[in-house]
Amino acid sequence: MGAWALLLPLLLAAAGAQGCSVNQTYFEIEENTKPNGPLVDIQVPEGQQVALGPQSTPDAFRIEGNQLFLNVEPDYENTTMLLANLQCRRGDTVVSQLNVFVAVRDVNDNPPVFPFEVKRKEVPEDTKVGSIVIPQEELAATDRDQNDVLFYTLREVTPGAGSVFSLRGTNSPALRLDRALDFDRSQSMTLLLSVRDTPKEDAEPSHSATATLVLEVQPVDRRPPWFLPCLYSDGSICVEPQYRGAIPTGHKLPAPLILRPGPIYAVDGDRGIDQRIVYSILQGNEDGTFVINADSGNLTMAQSVPSPKTFRLLVKGEQADRARYAVAQVTVEARAAAGSSPRFPQSLYRGVLALGSGAGVAVSEAADPSQPLRIQAQDPEFPDLNSAITYRITNNSDFRMDGETVRAAAPLLQAGVFYAAVQANNTVTGGTATTALEIRVSEQVPPPTGTTLKPPALSTPGGPSSVGTSTPPSSASSGAGSQQTSKPGSPGAGGGAGDGGHQEDRRFSAAEMGALGGVLGTLLVLALLALAILVHKHYGARLRCCGRKALEPQPYGFDNKAFLSDNHEPSWSPAPSPGPDPGPDPGPSGAPAEVPPAGVRSILTKERRPEGGYKAVWFGGSDGADADVVVLNAPVLDADGAGDSGGDFGGDSGSDSGGEGSGDEGADAAPGWEPRADAPGTDSTYI
Repeated sequence: MGAWALLLPLLLAAAGAQGCSVNQTYFEIEENTKPNGPLVDIQVPEGQQVALGPQSTPDAFRIEGNQLFLNVEPDYENTTMLLANLQCRRGDTVVSQLNVFVAVRDVNDNPPVFPFEVKRKEVPEDTKVGSIVIPQEELAATDRDQNDVLFYTLREVTPGAGSVFSLRGTNSPALRLDRALDFDRSQSMTLLLSVRDTPKEDAEPSHSATATLVLEVQPVDRRPPWFLPCLYSDGSICVEPQYRGAIPTGHKLPAPLILRPGPIYAVDGDRGIDQRIVYSILQGNEDGTFVINADSGNLTMAQSVPSPKTFRLLVKGEQADRARYAVAQVTVEARAAAGSSPRFPQSLYRGVLALGSGAGVAVSEAADPSQPLRIQAQDPEFPDLNSAITYRITNNSDFRMDGETVRAAAPLLQAGVFYAAVQANNTVTGGTATTALEIRVSEQVPPPTGTTLKPPALSTPGGPSSVGTSTPPSSASSGAGSQQTSKPGSPGAGGGAGDGGHQEDRRFSAAEMGALGGVLGTLLVLALLALAILVHKHYGARLRCCGRKALEPQPYGFDNKAFLSDNHEPSWSPAPSPGPDPGPDPGPSGAPAEVPPAGVRSILTKERRPEGGYKAVWFGGSDGADADVVVLNAPVLDADGAGDSGGDFGGDSGSDSGGEGSGDEGADAAPGWEPRADAPGTDSTYI
């Protein structure tokens, strides 16, 4: 009895030790799988209850009845294993417990991610080709998916950047330099770096990402200074120019020398660094004739040169940091200034001015009334002396010179064409030159918008690496005073060269002017045809009967005010309105001519009067008489010239009409004809 009493509790404990059980304790499911039905059935002994133990994954499972359910959609990136700890209890006593494991399988459900959106990297210009510019660790993307392999590609945004940089491999995003950098060609390049988690874009599922790479090229000091304008440049080298100039002997010029092809000017060959250039003379200035400005490079004279001589100066242009320098040669010829005279690029200048303009108003360009007329002379041997040239009008008190600008000297109250002679005087050499000036005063001319002169542009060789040079000789201000040599504002400047003046704005295109010329030509042809028909209709018979009469060749007359001889200087003032006629002479038919009103000179008359200063149309006195047109123009070179001109018009008129009297009269009047001494204003033509 005592033994059984001891065994009974053990037997009862062994019977109660039989706990819960399941037919499977390990499961594998893909992440993101939605729960569907119970995961496993639990066998629970009678008198016991099953519950989740504290080791279970929180909120991942639940027990309903005797079944185990999955509560969540598994996420591999959060946890790779889920645990359900099952405890069987009898009352508060845990009889048994077991674990059910759920392994989560990874799937491709996450895109790759770059650690940046835009990455900027400074790359020195002298980086060696083949070097890694950005290492893989800085560019690699991450993917939360366990088994994903990432594939990288590079696309250019800046044209040409794809040939400068590349990736070391498809799966290695290290950025490599494939071609030498050039700061002058490209200071910044942009690339797009893309990554994909599948080998092919059309794979399912597939995810990708993109980031931006900005490579900023940092300049380094690789090139010496460049003297401009470069005779040749390919962006890496510059062939230095040979500067040349001339100075007069016996004179010390106060202004900087004007050199060809431009002023002494150098820039840092490394444009990104752009070190300041310091100038000095290394050789050729042993006697101290010249002084160079260390900052501007302007070459000036310290003393005059007594006799002709050639200076060959070596000018050094050195960076302010003393790291690099270059040398250029400057040749200056000292020549005798005696006999050097200025020259005008044009033999005749034409200007316009509005009627009623007051004193001091500038005359405008005839081709472009919006710009003031500028008259310039140049000394071809000594460009430096252009600033010493003064101008004056020698034979017309209505206008005066203000430097290179023509201005009215008095109010202009009469319309007409005015002529003047402009004389240029080189105050250093004493040489002079003269040109002609034609000014048309009219109501239709708009007043000039201003008197500011456009500085002419000077083209320079050297392509993109060239710069503009100093103001050309024609742009120098006349009169005494110092002359400044202009420096280019930046490398690469330049412009179209003028002939010493400003570049004129075009009001009409070539196509428009061509169309207008075609229309006018057509109208001219039609007018000539109509004139031929009228002549044939009215004078056909007379022309046929007189067709056998030989025509004598007539001399030609010329009237060019720009080339009159010194012995016959014309009066350049415009002619006033014609005065009253003294009275007609008897005409060929004996009929008295009509007398025009006082103060008016008629251009229609029946007498052929060789009077100067106006144009007249003469009609025969009878029906059978021939019409003749006589054009009387002044000024007159001499008696013979006037006769030639008169004979030209009279002879032609007589021959064309076929009338005997008309032709004879023109021939008789031509040899001895001269304008009357009292003819008013013989320098202009009024109709």
